[in-house]
Amino acid sequence: MSPRRTLAVAARVLTQVRRDRRTLAMLLLVPSLLMVLLWWMFKDSPVSPFDSLGPALLAIFPFVVMFLVTSVTTLRERSSGTLERLLAMPLGRLDFLVGYAIAFGLLAAAQSVIAVTVSVGLLGLDISGSVPMLGVVAVADAVLGTALGLFVSAFARTEFQAVQFMPVVVIPQILLCGLFIARDDLPAVLRAVSNVLPLSYAVDAMQHLVDSSAGGSVWGDLAVVVGFAAAGLALGAVTLRRRTA
Repeated sequence: MSPRRTLAVAARVLTQVRRDRRTLAMLLLVPSLLMVLLWWMFKDSPVSPFDSLGPALLAIFPFVVMFLVTSVTTLRERSSGTLERLLAMPLGRLDFLVGYAIAFGLLAAAQSVIAVTVSVGLLGLDISGSVPMLGVVAVADAVLGTALGLFVSAFARTEFQAVQFMPVVVIPQILLCGLFIARDDLPAVLRAVSNVLPLSYAVDAMQHLVDSSAGGSVWGDLAVVVGFAAAGLALGAVTLRRRTA
């Protein structure tokens, strides 16, 4: 793995995204717009659940957006033959994947800063923890979505198939992460499944920032999220094929 080649891949991806204004707008603005929509839904409610749902969705929205964009973008590189040409050069698999992770990680950081600023500064999301820490967790969640998107793209042959991984990889995690029902209240089997899903720990980390009495636990959950992201990149390197199908 060469730092120079890795950074060259990252610069190439950022240049492509910058030229694609629709993708750039989706990456940077969609999570914030969804948070605004959530706030607006409950604006006139006597008891608004925005403060209880908001932190969890700040973990979920960046994860989902980055998973979708990364998996489709990487699959496009495969199907167009760009990946095969790149790997024919002196470019390692980790150079390619880490370069992608750096590029989308920077976009994830910008996305998360905007979403947290809008949610806390404009919409009044009430948290007891540190606002910068909220941003750190949101960035980690988005990077997790990037890593999983890079991994699952290896198992798709078309962009449509890449999108089909959403119900398989993402939606079960949303259902079991504690958004709709506390994880401790899930049936035993589902609780066990929830305990091995990375999004559960991402949501837990956000909830710890709301509950000041559990603030110290955020670091353990954050470590699990980062570990899953690293594992996703490693598995992506293993499954990265040099030839298109």
